[in-house]
Amino acid sequence: MDGVSHAPLRREPVQQRSARRLARILDACAELLDETGYDELSTRAVAARAGVPIGSVYRFFGNKKALAHALAARNLDRYAARVDERVAALAQGDWQGLLDAVLDEYLAMKRTVPGFSLVDFGHQIPVGARPAGANSAVADRLADLLAVHVGRGVDVGLRRAVLVAVEAADAVLQLAFRVADSGDEEIVAQARVMLRAYLSEVLGKP
Repeated sequence: MDGVSHAPLRREPVQQRSARRLARILDACAELLDETGYDELSTRAVAARAGVPIGSVYRFFGNKKALAHALAARNLDRYAARVDERVAALAQGDWQGLLDAVLDEYLAMKRTVPGFSLVDFGHQIPVGARPAGANSAVADRLADLLAVHVGRGVDVGLRRAVLVAVEAADAVLQLAFRVADSGDEEIVAQARVMLRAYLSEVLGKP
C-alpha cells in the first residue's frame, strides 16, 4: 500500500541513531499503554522505559497524545506491510483472499502487538474518542490495494463501499473482543460472512 501518511513529528529523525531512538520511544509507549492504560501514560514514564532523556521524547513529541497518534500511524504502516506481503502471494482478482488477509493480519496484531488493543490505528485516543478520518484513512489504503488487485479503477462507489465495510468490521470486531479477550471466533466468523456478502455486491461473485 503506497501513500503512507505519518503522524506529524516535531522533528523528523535524520540519522539512524535518531530513528532507533524514536523506535525505542514508540515501543516504550506501546508497552506502557498495555500496562497502565492511556490515562496513566506520561512522557516521563515513556522516557524512563525507553532509557532516553526526557528531552529526547520532547524532541519528537509535544505530549502523550502526539505519542499515541504516532504509535497509531506506525501500526497502520506495519499493518499495510503485512497485508501487502500476504496479498503478493494471491492470484490476481482473488478479492476474498485479500479480505481474509486484511482480517487475519488485523486480528494477529490485535492479539500480539503491544499497545495495539488500545490504540490500533488511532480510534480510541483519548479512550472512547474516534478522531475523524481514522477509518477513512484505513479505507482509502485498502480501496487502493483492492482496486489494483481486481484490476479496476478506484471510483467514488468503491471507496464508499470499502469505507462502509471498514466501519462495519470495526464495530463487529470490537464486539468480538468485548466478548472474549482474544476475540470471539464465532463473531469473527460472522464478520467474514457479512463482509463477503456485502462486497460481493460491489465486486461480483468469486
